Amino acid sequence: MRGWLNRNRRLLAALLLCISVGVTVQQLTPAPAATVIAFAAAADLPAGKTLESGDVSELSVPPDLVPSGSPGSEAAFEGKQLATPLRRGQLLTDAQVLGPGLLAGSPAGTAAVPLRMADPASIQLVSPGQLVNVVLTVGNGFEQSAESQVLAEAVPVLWTSVQGGTAGPWLATADTDGLIVVAAAADQARRLAGASTQGKLFFVLVAAAPG
Repeated sequence: MRGWLNRNRRLLAALLLCISVGVTVQQLTPAPAATVIAFAAAADLPAGKTLESGDVSELSVPPDLVPSGSPGSEAAFEGKQLATPLRRGQLLTDAQVLGPGLLAGSPAGTAAVPLRMADPASIQLVSPGQLVNVVLTVGNGFEQSAESQVLAEAVPVLWTSVQGGTAGPWLATADTDGLIVVAAAADQARRLAGASTQGKLFFVLVAAAPG
């Protein structure tokens, strides 16, 4: 045995070195990252599109990348209307489809209020996420003098009729011409409720307050 060891010292040294390197590499190699299934846009999707089969695909992502409000399956959001455009591969949440999820992150008591603007064409100037002042004008300028008042200041727009389709769970009618939906605090919502029956509603685009 001693003679054999003497004759094969170099071979044994090489084997021991290989074993040592292998153990070191194994210890330094990180374990495979855990992933879960999430659901994302299968293609670029425009705002206002009603989601259907094939619009959503599965992705494997780390668990901490899955946002709150994610659908539980590819079909969970079928029939719902997108409130914002989505890029291919962008993860879906309930904040991107028309419905209560659009109020995600809003202060407690915030309400989604639909408003019919006096000038339907003006809706083309506003898109979800923009801030507007809502103005009520009463009187016709002839027999009754015209007066205007601001009912709500710097409320964010959640949805507009320019995006197409219907206004989902908020409205019982498909007649959405001239409609916008805004997120309003409780006191603003009380002033805005039924305001279109008191006069004409208009909006004014405003800039966000500096951070």
